[in-house]
Amino acid sequence: MKIKDYKTKIFIENENLILFIEKYIKSFSSGSILVITSKIVALSEGRTALILNENTREEIIKKESEWAIRTPYAWLTKKDGMIMASAGVDESNADGKLILLPKDSFKSAKSIRDFFVKKYNLENFGVIITDSRTMPLRAGVIGLAIGYAGFKGIRDYRGTFDIFNRKLKMTRTDVVDCLAAAAVLCMGEGDEKKPLALITKAPVEWSNKINKKELLIEPEDDLYAPFFKNL
Repeated sequence: MKIKDYKTKIFIENENLILFIEKYIKSFSSGSILVITSKIVALSEGRTALILNENTREEIIKKESEWAIRTPYAWLTKKDGMIMASAGVDESNADGKLILLPKDSFKSAKSIRDFFVKKYNLENFGVIITDSRTMPLRAGVIGLAIGYAGFKGIRDYRGTFDIFNRKLKMTRTDVVDCLAAAAVLCMGEGDEKKPLALITKAPVEWSNKINKKELLIEPEDDLYAPFFKNL
């Protein structure tokens, strides 16, 4: 697998995202996956808010969340079936505004994929929209997929056998988040100005239909739920 990142100019709110991508990536080949940071997708959709007063951020976070809990560090929220800080509302690299997450990252990923598949007559092509997340009890952030298209996000090993012929009962690989984390590591989190990356030769199962709930787990079924409930 190979990852190439692309250094760009600063993306401007309401700028045409397709034209921006084409300015830096001149063509696409079948079997590649385009990775885009959620920030420029959100900016292309005008998903921003002015900070009118000290309550603005809190009001927007609550509006964007399914539920929100205040912590000493940030709001802990649930949005689109995922746990995240502050519903993804971010001020970094935002030029004085709050940037929200894209309205529907799966829909955005599909739209971008459809355009390039048609333009370049691609048989297999994927798109991942990424954001950064913290992991419980781990310092630092990693890249995570909040929307994707063109391939299956999870690889299911249940019912297959390991190298000692033992049947696997629970093992599944979160393919899309592995790819997102690797790409974001190359793209950076600071002033790198690399909002785009291209992955080639990724070990994925291509698919034209995506189940956007294939990675989601209900809170009561989550492995860590009893631990944090009793911590």
